[in-house]
Amino acid sequence: MNKIGFIGGGKMATAIMNGIISSGYCKSENIFVSDKNEQALTVLKEKNKVNTTFDNAEVVKNCNIILFAVKPFVLRDVLNEIKPYITENHLVLSIAAGISIKTIEEIIGSVPVVRIMPNTPALVNAGMSAICGGTYAKEVHKKIALDIFKSVGEVIEAEEKYIDIITAISGSGPAFYYYVIDEIAKAGEKLGLDYKTCLKLSAQTALGSAKMVMETDVSPEQLIINVTTPGGCTAVGNDVLKENNISGIMFETIEKTAKKAYELGK
Repeated sequence: MNKIGFIGGGKMATAIMNGIISSGYCKSENIFVSDKNEQALTVLKEKNKVNTTFDNAEVVKNCNIILFAVKPFVLRDVLNEIKPYITENHLVLSIAAGISIKTIEEIIGSVPVVRIMPNTPALVNAGMSAICGGTYAKEVHKKIALDIFKSVGEVIEAEEKYIDIITAISGSGPAFYYYVIDEIAKAGEKLGLDYKTCLKLSAQTALGSAKMVMETDVSPEQLIINVTTPGGCTAVGNDVLKENNISGIMFETIEKTAKKAYELGK
C-alpha cells in the first residue's frame, strides 16, 4: 500500500491531494503533509482528513512516496534536512521549477526520483503535467507519477532536457492565456458590452477552441481555415494579428520564459 507524503501544503499540493483522494488512488488516512503554515495544515486536516505535521522527517518516516511541493529556493535545504531518513525504497517526486534531477540525486543519493512540471489548472482537474525519470527511476516509478498526475489532468512523459521549454509552454502558459482572454474581454468592453459578459464569451470561446484542438485531431492551421471566410470578419482579425507579428511576440514570450526557467536551476 502506497503512502504519500507532501512536503509543502500550498495550492498545488492541495490540488494534487484532492485529485488522488477523489480518484480513489490514495485514501486520506494514507496521506501525510508537512508545512510551516499552521493555518494551512488546519484547513487540510479539516477539509481533506489527512495527517498533518510541522516535521518533514515525520512525513518521510511514514510514507514511501514523497512529493516535494516547496519553493525552488528552499528545496536544497529541505533535501539536506530529510536526507538521513530517505532510503532507496522511497520514491521522490519533485515539482520544484528549475531544480534538476541531478541536483536532487547529488544530495539524496541513489534514490528513485521523478521530476514533474505541473500547472495551476490542476486546481480544476484540467492540469497539464510532464514527468521526467531520474537515473534510478524505473518504469514502475514513472507509472506511479503518471497515475498521480492523471488524477488532476493530462500527463506526458518527456526528456528532462526539454523541461525548460515545457515550463514555458504549460507551466507558465496559463498566465499567457489568461492575458489573452482578459484582453479580448477588455476590447469588447471598450466597444460597449459589459466586461462580465465579454469575459464569459472570451473564456468559453478559449475553452471550446482548446477542446476542438484536443478532441478533433484537426491541426490549428486547418481549424483557422475552417472558421475563416475569405474577406470576412475573421479574415480581417487574422490580418491584424499577422501585421502586428503575433508569431514573433509569442516566440519571444516562450523563448525568454524558457531561458528564465533554465537560469532558476543554476
